[in-house]
Amino acid sequence: MPETNLEELPASVLFACNLNAVRSPMAAGIMRYWFGSRCYVDSIGVRIGELDPFAVSVMDEIGIDISAHTPKSFEDLMDSSFDMIVSLTPEAHHQALELTRTMAIECEYWPTFDPTITAGSREQIMESYRQVRDALQTRIQTRFGTHAVPSP
Repeated sequence: MPETNLEELPASVLFACNLNAVRSPMAAGIMRYWFGSRCYVDSIGVRIGELDPFAVSVMDEIGIDISAHTPKSFEDLMDSSFDMIVSLTPEAHHQALELTRTMAIECEYWPTFDPTITAGSREQIMESYRQVRDALQTRIQTRFGTHAVPSP
């Protein structure tokens, strides 16, 4: 993977999904882990959900703590001056485009599976969440590059 080109790294990134309970907090946690000292990162949802304990568990497996995350919605945004919004669901992408139609904010859509629809044993459910986590990590590293040391 390419090294991070700090000139291309946005100063601020907002991740958006439906409930701000699984996918967007995981993406924001990963982005913060790798780039948090160089880039402001936040996450929101179209609606407010409750932080999913499976998401917390699979993030903890890779050393990223999202347990203090408080879900919030587009309406809760105090500042909409992000350099980039990455939406992870069609509904969130629609909201992001609506929010940014009069602003020069880059919007990207990264379709991301919803692991909450997975049925089966606890291990099968956890594996579904791990796949989402790993896919987000790969996408973030592919899009923004990598560096030798995570943010402090």
